[in-house]
Amino acid sequence: MMDLNNIKNVYFIGIGGIGMSAIARFFNEKGVKVSGYDRTATPLTRQLEEEGMKIHYTDDITLADKEANLVVYTPAIPAAHTELTWFRENGYEVVKRSDVLQEITRSLFAITVAGTHGKTTVSTMIAYILTETGYGCNAFLGGISVNYNKNFWSSSKAVAVIEADEYDRSFLKLSPDIAVLTAMDADHLDIYGTPEAMEEAFIQYTHNIKPNGTLIAKFGLHRSKELTATNKLLYSLQNDVANAYAENIRMNNGGYVFDVVQQDWKLEQVSLHLGGMHNVENAVAAITVAQILGIDGEKIKAAVGTFKGIKRRFEYVVKRDDQVYIDDYAHHPEELRALITSAKALFPGRKATVIFQPHLFTRTRDLADGFAESLSLADEVILLPIYPARELPIEGVTSEMIAGKITVPVKIIAKDKLLEFLQTQETPLLITAGAGDIDQLKEPIAALLKK
Repeated sequence: MMDLNNIKNVYFIGIGGIGMSAIARFFNEKGVKVSGYDRTATPLTRQLEEEGMKIHYTDDITLADKEANLVVYTPAIPAAHTELTWFRENGYEVVKRSDVLQEITRSLFAITVAGTHGKTTVSTMIAYILTETGYGCNAFLGGISVNYNKNFWSSSKAVAVIEADEYDRSFLKLSPDIAVLTAMDADHLDIYGTPEAMEEAFIQYTHNIKPNGTLIAKFGLHRSKELTATNKLLYSLQNDVANAYAENIRMNNGGYVFDVVQQDWKLEQVSLHLGGMHNVENAVAAITVAQILGIDGEKIKAAVGTFKGIKRRFEYVVKRDDQVYIDDYAHHPEELRALITSAKALFPGRKATVIFQPHLFTRTRDLADGFAESLSLADEVILLPIYPARELPIEGVTSEMIAGKITVPVKIIAKDKLLEFLQTQETPLLITAGAGDIDQLKEPIAALLKK
């Protein structure tokens, strides 16, 4: 078992990943020497370099730090990676990101957030509330907090808030004191095989909660009775059968004002400056965690009122009277449904144009009908070619699979032709969505719209 306190030198393979970079920052802030490899330089890796980490971008063992007494790799790295193979063959301690998080949940009071969607927002919201109210926490997040412009921050308080990722089953190594579960929709079927197998993993996640720990699960999840913990609370957007829910919700300038109700507790006039009704529900979950920890209600309310969200989660890139441009990480049919319905409700009467980049060939193949159904909620759709990420192409699986089933006007446009196309279009409500490299278009599109 690794002792995190005795590590002097750590090397990361895939250091630029959102989850990996949070752990790299954790070690770096402890004064450990941190270096690593990634395939390409990004704004995030440049930030890590500015923070003192040495990073290279070619798979070359002569550039790797052979003095490392711990090597951490991401499951997205191919098994035949030269550096990874060399470290394994030469007797180094080589672990996955999830092994480090496992050790952190053993040694600290751990609040973990899992679910096929919502986990980044809920975990960031919890970490932000705990920090802003003075309670304190170490945060390991899967997105960049707009307030702090980072995905990790530390505290002397022995509390960790961790986004628990279901990809590669890595979240099953965690042993939380408080576990949140936001959703159990089918995803990552390339790993789990069937929706049932994926549900089993989420059920197992709740079985790993520490004795006397607490589960805060979304009301109405399939197989909810099999989710176990000493203490179990259910939260909901508006269903008053749940233990915690919102009522009296009003839309307000692209955000919401609402009350949070629990059996013997109520927080009135909570103000959330984020779009998306799903974010009201996310706030109910985060506020419930803070309340369980005994944080004062007025302090919680003040923190939620200053929360600016996460980059690429219902992010207002341009917000003017004549033009709204929202960018979002949505890459699952249910996320797209929540994104499009919320945007249309907040800005009624505007033509909604959605530009979507499908992520992964397997996900496109498995969920094509769901994608088409959700995207058809827009007024017009532009599809980019599929972003492959870690996968090789699958014959017959292209963006056409989705386009052929969409019931509103749809075009498929190459990424490098998109800006040229947008110059000729009226897009009073524009949304870009996807988990690939579509985010590289965010600034150029914003510049075009500001002209």
